[in-house]
Amino acid sequence: MTPELTVLTLAGLLQVVQFLLMSIPANRELGPAKTASPRDPQRLGTPLTEQMSVGTGRLYRALNNHFEGLILFTLAVVVVTLGETGNTLTAICAWAYLAARVAYVPAYYFGLSPWRSAIWMVGFLATTLMLLSSLLQSLF
Repeated sequence: MTPELTVLTLAGLLQVVQFLLMSIPANRELGPAKTASPRDPQRLGTPLTEQMSVGTGRLYRALNNHFEGLILFTLAVVVVTLGETGNTLTAICAWAYLAARVAYVPAYYFGLSPWRSAIWMVGFLATTLMLLSSLLQSLF
């Protein structure tokens, strides 16, 4: 397995961990009547995230943010892998993405501003560099 695919696998497992970190306290706070419901807006009244504690709400938003970032990172890994353009730079970028995503969770949970945004930017730039590196290699 390439380093980039290894990191993608670990990023997927991080998503599982983030889901558990968010869903366990959310189920305790909201109860199964809400979390197992169809969550129709007319039945809920206020959105679930507004009914959660501040920390659980932050974990929920961090989880959703990782879903968004994981889409672009997965695209970068697929391009690098299928294009056979993996190199030391793309491997370092993949690991930087994962490190940033791991650091992002506690940064978001504890409200570390502006560090949370800086950490997010590291992961985003690492992913962008992977895509650019692959594109430049294929062009030249």
